[in-house]
Amino acid sequence: MSDASYRDAIFSTPLDRVARFSFDEQVVACFPDMIRRSVPGYGQILGMLSLIAQRHLRHGAQVYDLGCSLGASGLALAGQLSPDAFRYTGLDLSPAMVERARQTFETECPDHRMQVVESDIRRFDYQPCGMLILNFTLQFLPPQDRDALLARLYDCLEPGGVLLLSEKIIDADERDNAWRVERYHDFKRANGYSDMEISQKRTALENVLVPDSLDAHHARLKNAGFTRSLTWFQYMNFASLIAFKEA
Repeated sequence: MSDASYRDAIFSTPLDRVARFSFDEQVVACFPDMIRRSVPGYGQILGMLSLIAQRHLRHGAQVYDLGCSLGASGLALAGQLSPDAFRYTGLDLSPAMVERARQTFETECPDHRMQVVESDIRRFDYQPCGMLILNFTLQFLPPQDRDALLARLYDCLEPGGVLLLSEKIIDADERDNAWRVERYHDFKRANGYSDMEISQKRTALENVLVPDSLDAHHARLKNAGFTRSLTWFQYMNFASLIAFKEA
């Protein structure tokens, strides 16, 4: 199958009714291209995961990747860390994502301890772990469920462990927020998306992806128990935070 077969063209034709966005087989088929052309800085965030793990992850510790999609975070870790350096569990609610991620790990890193579980991240039975990854996942949960999840994650994280949270964000200042959104749309146009695709995708994500401000994220992490968190990366209206559980 050619690379063109995997190009994101889901919203390239006019739709009488734009359905709510979901991570179905159609999205799975083009997901790498969709992420590459839609999420500024995604590659840089993935590239830093193993470096952060080398500094903060206890050797052999459990890593949870919540909303793992096709397992890109797990691959990033396995590509730089030895098979005995960590145990990885990816969680995703999409059966299509889970199947593809399992196949990918079996092919790309068979010597690493990698598993993928089809599960709702709000109800999974977490065991003690050294690292938690939420790359563009929390934003898809109902806002009223986010505090409780982070509190549970804080409890299962080992002292000295870290939580990585990457999210699309909003600015508290409406004028600044509008500027960031406009530049983000410019970014998507530069990556080949048409105005129609941008508009229809935005409609599909309405009330599905609900972003927060950076201040809201840091406040939520503090309420969960983290005494220290910082924004280590930001590219327009996308950012990544790290929260530390003190040893």
